[in-house]
Amino acid sequence: MTLLALGINHKTASVDLRERVAFSPEKMKQALAQLEDHPEVRSGVIVSTCNRTELYCDVAQQGPGLMIDWLSKFHQISTEELMPSLYFHEEQAAVRHLMRVSCGLDSLVLGEPQILGQVKQSYSDARDNQVVQGMLEKLFHKTFTVAKRVRTETDIGGNAVSVAFAACTLAKQIFESLEQATVLLVGAGETIELVSRHLVEQGCNRLIVANRTKERAENLAREFGAEVISLPEIPEHLHRADIVISSTASPLPIIGKGMVEKAIKARRHQPMLLVDIAVPRDIEQEVGELSDAYLYSVDDLHSIVEKNREQRKVAAIQAEAIVSEESAAFMSWLRSLEAVDSIRQYRCQAEELKSDLLTRSLQALANGGDPEKLLVELSNKLTNKLIHAPTRAMQQAAKEGEPEKLAMIRETLGLDTAKN
Repeated sequence: MTLLALGINHKTASVDLRERVAFSPEKMKQALAQLEDHPEVRSGVIVSTCNRTELYCDVAQQGPGLMIDWLSKFHQISTEELMPSLYFHEEQAAVRHLMRVSCGLDSLVLGEPQILGQVKQSYSDARDNQVVQGMLEKLFHKTFTVAKRVRTETDIGGNAVSVAFAACTLAKQIFESLEQATVLLVGAGETIELVSRHLVEQGCNRLIVANRTKERAENLAREFGAEVISLPEIPEHLHRADIVISSTASPLPIIGKGMVEKAIKARRHQPMLLVDIAVPRDIEQEVGELSDAYLYSVDDLHSIVEKNREQRKVAAIQAEAIVSEESAAFMSWLRSLEAVDSIRQYRCQAEELKSDLLTRSLQALANGGDPEKLLVELSNKLTNKLIHAPTRAMQQAAKEGEPEKLAMIRETLGLDTAKN
């Protein structure tokens, strides 16, 4: 098997490119079906979040070219445009990358916990579509155990740091107090739930939740005392919001420049903060051109995130050590499986030799052969057959001037130990 990881993330690609490479729920099903039917892909998982799109595969053909071509064709993006932002890892490097991602060590906000849930969901989607199996499935199970160990043994998750937390931090920096601010939350997923929790912790008590389905929004409303509206109702209520934080899975923008322009007029040009943490974006980029509208995207949260990184450097060093140890251990286990097959094959070969020679000797003994002579003959033949292959290997290594290979064979046969 060849383990392969490739993708783009917030470090290598702009929001524009990440939007185009992202897998919506509809596209995810189609993509997993294609992977399942791909003749060169034994197993695969697709991780697609606002900050990254990554493929983890067990492929028959070595090298990332196969999956790069597939990703390029699926999203109809030329490889020339994709390659400068793409990274790829093989074997242990791929194992280590998946573990680092799941532990939050490769996140925009160092140590953020949501990514583990997102990786688990990606694995679950692949499993439900019967795309992940074998060694890749075992790798994901191992990765979840490693992430739990990192959370237990380090302080990487000691503070509530996440993209959601960074968005709330930004709001608090602009509005000194959130107690009097009205916040419109667009979406009702996990990220918005975290945003709501952080806002309430910061004293915000005027929340409006807009979502495609009101049922999900009402669950949030009950927990945080929020008002609920539908997405089509946003234009009627947008002027009430001092802060808008949006995170949906919509493929098209929900809030446009004209909508915000009308809201600002109704607000008599009181400033409005809009934080768009969705990929693809929920808020049109042109909104940032308006006076009194301050628009921030996921990429704009970088400066806040860097401050959080500084606080987590020590924990990250400890976590990196755990990941290095665990990724090496996983690869050792994989290699040991190869040894198990070789040992089984070698034992079967020896058993066949023994069985064949023993059968012949017993037949000769039944036909009146001399037992002592037959016993000596059996032991000589068995010894000669067992040492034949190692003897030829040593002769070949010596003949071709390969002392290291010869030394390895001697060590394998225990010759140096026997001499001592």
